[in-house]
Amino acid sequence: MTSSPVRNGDVSFWFADLGGLPARRPPLPGDTRADVCIVGAGYTGLWAALYLKEQAPELDVLVVEKEFAGFGASGRNGGWLTGSFAWNHDRYLSTGTAEGVRAMVSAMSGTVDEVIRMAEAEGIDADIHRTDELMVAVTPAQRARAEAEVRHRQAWGEERVSFLEADALARRVRIPNAEGAMVVGGVARVQPAKLVRGLAAAAERRGVRIAEGTEVLGIAPGRVETRQGTVQAQVILRATEGFTATLPGLKREWLPLNSAQIVTEPLPPEVWDRIGWEGAEILGDMANAYCYCQRTREGRIAVGARGRAYRMASRIDARGEAEAVTVAHLLQRLKRHFPAAAGARIDHAWGGVLGVPRDWCATVGLDPATGIGWAGGYVGVGVSTSNLAGRTLADLALGRDTALTRLPWVNRRVRRWEPEPLRWLGVRGMYRLLEAADRQEEAGGPPSWLASLGHRLAGR
Repeated sequence: MTSSPVRNGDVSFWFADLGGLPARRPPLPGDTRADVCIVGAGYTGLWAALYLKEQAPELDVLVVEKEFAGFGASGRNGGWLTGSFAWNHDRYLSTGTAEGVRAMVSAMSGTVDEVIRMAEAEGIDADIHRTDELMVAVTPAQRARAEAEVRHRQAWGEERVSFLEADALARRVRIPNAEGAMVVGGVARVQPAKLVRGLAAAAERRGVRIAEGTEVLGIAPGRVETRQGTVQAQVILRATEGFTATLPGLKREWLPLNSAQIVTEPLPPEVWDRIGWEGAEILGDMANAYCYCQRTREGRIAVGARGRAYRMASRIDARGEAEAVTVAHLLQRLKRHFPAAAGARIDHAWGGVLGVPRDWCATVGLDPATGIGWAGGYVGVGVSTSNLAGRTLADLALGRDTALTRLPWVNRRVRRWEPEPLRWLGVRGMYRLLEAADRQEEAGGPPSWLASLGHRLAGR
């Protein structure tokens, strides 16, 4: 196995898979008006635009984007369409009831079918493959954590979640030292850049205007200031997720957490014979500092993890180059879980950021007094969450009272992150403790108390 990837950065492998970065759409030509202005051309913004035009075709909807559609997490993620939240169910009880939280679980589960329905209706080929999610346990502590998570999610109404014993898991995929896995049914694998490219084209076919290369300098009621001019709009939707901290006055709103991936060359049949994985399940592990993987359509393995989790002062490496230490960490995960692929060439490494609210729970909302809406804080599961957020934003922008707008994540406010260096120390400390907990658990002991301490430190 080589220690350096053939290619590093350049946004992501997913765009390289399409032949390279896309040609940019023209920027905003100057001052303009719109009924709705959406800031950010990722999944959230494009879904919101599509559903707005579906429900109210007469609306003039404008999307402004600093780079190009899918430049952020929408074009860099692991391709997991799960219909799950990265959240603490109990925290949503502060703004809703247990019945409301269960309704949100049901609504999220339905996003998988909804994304696939829309992709088929719009002719979007995104390598979508229906499958299961496997969260593999490779230590006794990870098994205990997986079994507890199954019980927790079943208690909140997720009947599609179960535990798979080691022998049954081995018939699907052969992971060394696996003790079993949490299985989540009804998920799908996608090619992220294909999906976001298709959504942008579908939005344009419906009459949505997309201005790329248009940096937003400020958002105020009724106005979006850009380098190219001012957009006047009655409703403004902020769909910037992991890049929210780059906007004026929002540096402490959502923390930009780093995540990185590597992808192998296409693996030969004899390697796949040793690994199995014929169902192309999306696959991760139950480590405290966990990884996430997919088998791509052409037989590559993509492996992702958090890497250097956070940069001081919410700084972002926009081009997405993965650091050498992060690449080495990902190579280690690849070799551990898929030793048959240990000699494979690494064709690409890349990174990106995801948005994390102070309580690690996603939110969507709109202030009727200002006409400004927002959605994000997906904490790494935005492929499906962004669809529900986009539908909800459309309902909120149209002033509709629907089942979606009554879910407990709507208009839920949390406090901002602490000023530096406190948030850097907190997040760095959390991941150091999670990594220490994993080392402790690898010795065969029970779930480590260090992980709980780390989560408390960062408010997770």
